[in-house]
Amino acid sequence: MFALYILKSLKDGDLYIGSTNNLKKRLLEHNLGKVYATKLRRPFKLVYCELYKSEADARKREHNLKLNGRALGQLKRRISNSIK
Repeated sequence: MFALYILKSLKDGDLYIGSTNNLKKRLLEHNLGKVYATKLRRPFKLVYCELYKSEADARKREHNLKLNGRALGQLKRRISNSIK
């Protein structure tokens, strides 16, 4: 299974969107500072994930959320209590 995930930085409160085939390992990598894009914003907590059978589908959804403000806005409204 492949996961699209959203992390919230406990340092600055910003969200990070990514995808992986091993969510537990990837969250650990983010929190250990092994991911260049997020190492200065740690620690993180997982606030949302979607599971996909296909890697292509997970990456397509990640791309959509990163580039389409409307899609991300709709998701943020739907999970507003989770990202507080």
